[in-house]
Amino acid sequence: MGKVITAASMSLDGYIAGPDESGFDRLFAWYGNGDQVVETAHPELTWHMTKASAELLRRDIAALGAFVVGRRLFDLTGGWGGSHPFDRPVVVVSHSVPDGWPRPDAPFTFVSDIGAAVARARELAGGRDVGVNGGTIARQCLAAGLLDEIWVALVPLLLGGGTPFFDHVANAPVDLDGPFEIVPDQGVTHLRYRVTARP
Repeated sequence: MGKVITAASMSLDGYIAGPDESGFDRLFAWYGNGDQVVETAHPELTWHMTKASAELLRRDIAALGAFVVGRRLFDLTGGWGGSHPFDRPVVVVSHSVPDGWPRPDAPFTFVSDIGAAVARARELAGGRDVGVNGGTIARQCLAAGLLDEIWVALVPLLLGGGTPFFDHVANAPVDLDGPFEIVPDQGVTHLRYRVTARP
C-alpha cells in the first residue's frame, strides 16, 4: 500500500500562500529557473526546472496514484478544467457537490469526510502513493492519523503572513522523523519528513 503524503512550496516563515492568495509567483519560481523541461497533462503548463528539481518531481509524479484536495483548491483551479495536471484521479473533500459535477469525462470524486476521501483515493491509487494538498486537508489527515510523510519545498522567502502549511494542529506537538531526504537546489531546498506520532 502506498503512502499518504502532503507536499507544498513553503516560505521560510511557514506559509504556502501569502495574504489574499498572493505570493505564488515567488513560492513557485523554482518551477521556472532551469533548463530541464517538465511537461504536464496540460500543454499550456510546462515547467523549466533545474536538473535536481526536475528529477525529483518526475520520480514523485511516477509514484503518485491519486490526490485528495479540498473544495477551496478545487474552486480556485476551476477543477483544473476537468483533469489534474498530473493526470491522476482526484478526490475532493466537500460537503456539497458543485453544479455540473460529477462529470463522466472527468476523474473527480466528491466525498464529505476526510477518512472516506483518503480510503477512496487509496482505492483509485492502486497501491501507489496518495497526495493530499497542504493547509486544511493536510491538517485533517494529520489529526486523523492518516498522514505518513510531509514534504517541504523550502523557498528562501519571507511572506509575512497568509496561509500556513499547518496551523491549529490537533494533538500538538507532533514528532517528525528526518529530514530523511534533503535536496538542495537553486531557489529551493527539498526536505522530506516522516510522521512518527499518531493520535
